[in-house]
Amino acid sequence: MAIHASPAIAMPIVVIAIAQLFGTALWFTPNAVIGDLQQAWSLAATDLGWLTGAVQVGFLLGTLGIGLSGLADRRDASRLFAAACLLGASANALLPLAGGLWPAVGLRLITGLALAGIYPIGMKLMVGWTPGRTGLGLAWLVGMLVIGTALPHALYGLSLLDAFRLPWASGVWGASVLALIAALMIARLGEAPEVAVAKVSAHGKRPTFDLSVFAIAGYRRAAGGYFGHMWELYTLWALIPLLLAQAWPGASPVGLALGSFALIAIGGPGCWLGGWLSQRIGSRRVAMLGLIGSGGCSLFYPWLTGAPPSVLVIFLGLWSALAVVDSAHFSALSARACPSHLLGTGLTLQNAIGFGVSVLSLILLVPLWPLLGEWLAWLLLPGPAIGLWLIGRALPNTTQNA
Repeated sequence: MAIHASPAIAMPIVVIAIAQLFGTALWFTPNAVIGDLQQAWSLAATDLGWLTGAVQVGFLLGTLGIGLSGLADRRDASRLFAAACLLGASANALLPLAGGLWPAVGLRLITGLALAGIYPIGMKLMVGWTPGRTGLGLAWLVGMLVIGTALPHALYGLSLLDAFRLPWASGVWGASVLALIAALMIARLGEAPEVAVAKVSAHGKRPTFDLSVFAIAGYRRAAGGYFGHMWELYTLWALIPLLLAQAWPGASPVGLALGSFALIAIGGPGCWLGGWLSQRIGSRRVAMLGLIGSGGCSLFYPWLTGAPPSVLVIFLGLWSALAVVDSAHFSALSARACPSHLLGTGLTLQNAIGFGVSVLSLILLVPLWPLLGEWLAWLLLPGPAIGLWLIGRALPNTTQNA
């Protein structure tokens, strides 16, 4: 889907989106190699929840620190992004050398802290470079986040092929190399010209711990929709390899790895479609359609048990796309509601609380997989339902056409 923007805007969109793809490849590296980690470190199946949850906790702590201190609005976003990529690449590269669960959990916590300077700060960069086209720009950025999240599964799957057979650690290290490239790309791009000028007066100010953004009704309601969305999204992504293995019995490790990549990565084109739609029907309606669609999938999936594998896999792909198509538009609505001097703080705090919700969902729900199997989908449904109720109450003329 083409980016309809002037060359001066289109090039930064491409650079930031690709850097986001490479930087967020750090997010789910243990999920892609969990089978090898279980053998190497004698892990239980439920330990996947610890490794995934540690990243979310690190992300939560990092976004709270950046958001409450006002750092996102006092320092150049490009420098923060590049530094975070360097930190995350280093922590991720050490993962194969951890030797056991708890050192690995510590490294994943550091990786989550680094991702706090990649994802929301990348959003702030995109907003600065796409004035008046925030929904479209953020849709491209989140689409790349989705593909970056799925990328470790592809790297691992390729490493298993006879033509590319490499140690499992190569997929992990490949993600670190991509993060280093992302750091170089954003360091070279720098700040949007208008943002760079505005930041001159902000440098040197003390941390403020400013929570005044929550006094803005449009921000509260957009953020509330995001929180419901986050109850479902990351737990669904963590469950996709398990759901795929159940839906496709007898699949090879390569098939499961590449299939998991495809099922998560399909959300990228879904986000781009959502960005295109937002230019026609508004971000609020796109967000509501995504919540309705993903909630419906979580409701109906358990009843498909016994269907042919092809039907189950197609349905999982639809569910995965609908679960993330709305993500960029909660941020677009929040960005529109925030004054410029609180933009970085508002986006970062929204991410912090949203990922706190995802940590709770992961910790509570993933360990229930051996007991509930596909019926676990019903425990994801409250997220889209509550998010739809909250964003559906948005004030007229505040977020309706964002």
